[in-house]
Amino acid sequence: MSERSSRRTFASRPADPETWIKTAESPSNRPGDASSFTARLTIDVTPELRGRIKIIAFKRGVTVAEMLRELLAREFPSSPGDTP
Repeated sequence: MSERSSRRTFASRPADPETWIKTAESPSNRPGDASSFTARLTIDVTPELRGRIKIIAFKRGVTVAEMLRELLAREFPSSPGDTP
């Protein structure tokens, strides 16, 4: 039989979960925030909820991403023991 390659592939994950979570994918494009990195987060929502989110973001004059980043930052503030 064939052996599995130890080479990392497209869908492979690092063995250490902390490294996997904290690995930055690309530098931030936001001015004044050069030390920060962004990471993509995918969630499943109903079409109805997606529609409500988009309408509210439009009414507020922001993008869905900006609105959800602010929401997540409020709900999950960084604590002194956290490391980026």
